[in-house]
Amino acid sequence: MLKPATAFMSDSRLLRTPQVAEFPAAVGETGQVLFDQTIPRHLVHRAAVSEVFLTDLRVTDETTFQVGAQWPRDHSFYRLRRTDRHDPMLLAETIRQAVLLIAHQVFEVPLDWKFVSLEKTWGVTPEGLEMDGRPANILLSMTCHDIKRTKRGVTGMRVEIGCYRDGVRIGGGELRWSCVSPATYSRLRGGKDTQVPAASALGVPVSGYLIGRERPRDVVLSAMPGGHTWQLRVDQTHPVLFDHPVDHVPGMVLMEAARQVAQLTVGEPDSLPVRCCFTFDRYVELDAPTVVTALPAPPAIRGNRGVRVVFDQDGSTVATSVLDMMVVC
Repeated sequence: MLKPATAFMSDSRLLRTPQVAEFPAAVGETGQVLFDQTIPRHLVHRAAVSEVFLTDLRVTDETTFQVGAQWPRDHSFYRLRRTDRHDPMLLAETIRQAVLLIAHQVFEVPLDWKFVSLEKTWGVTPEGLEMDGRPANILLSMTCHDIKRTKRGVTGMRVEIGCYRDGVRIGGGELRWSCVSPATYSRLRGGKDTQVPAASALGVPVSGYLIGRERPRDVVLSAMPGGHTWQLRVDQTHPVLFDHPVDHVPGMVLMEAARQVAQLTVGEPDSLPVRCCFTFDRYVELDAPTVVTALPAPPAIRGNRGVRVVFDQDGSTVATSVLDMMVVC
């Protein structure tokens, strides 16, 4: 049975302890969604407390939820060279965390089950990213569709998300995901989940000034011959992109690579990914080279620059993305 849980505990007992609360009357109201503290990190699969952006959960009905989040004024990785806007990738990570939160806290998906993102789309307005001298309190309005249930519980769904700041809609997204038990995951991975493989050798990073990055470790691409082709740099020591050991390349690493490829293609280091559509076809292995290719694409919004990014590994496409890049004057 779905539980209207809003109070968080420090261990898995929270999955069995419902807490009833009052909920906002309309989408966009933030008066009763709290921003006082972050939720327990294990609910969003993070090892570092500093990487948790979510602050609260409110249940409206069995398929509708509101999630509070806060975007910091500065972040060690999700940051722009210009200091007048938040990094749009904060929305992508916030959506990822929010989906995990409702899966565990509301739909009772066990904490050790493995999640797979199948399709992810998100977008944000330039105005919604503007800095105003304080952290940004964000409200996600989430509606679940096509919920898949088995005797063992919920195994996937499609989630529509609206993103609000100070009561004003600034963006949104959609995520389709599935999850499996540890035993099923081990069979799907052919035992690769039992140990973390060494990544393929790191190539020389693309010059950081071309993509607005100051630190070479934050560059996830190395150049290849051909002009519009790069190789993915998988640095498992990166404290944000690899917050904890995993057996495959995380989706957020691929999203960051797509952003950096789009910046290189547009030729503007400060260009912003204001819309992104991603399809994940299969797991991206850590120990095999991944080739990243940029192709032209029509933008979804007039005035932006469209870029299609394709990820190939072992001769097969493993992920595809289309981005709208806004050139900042």
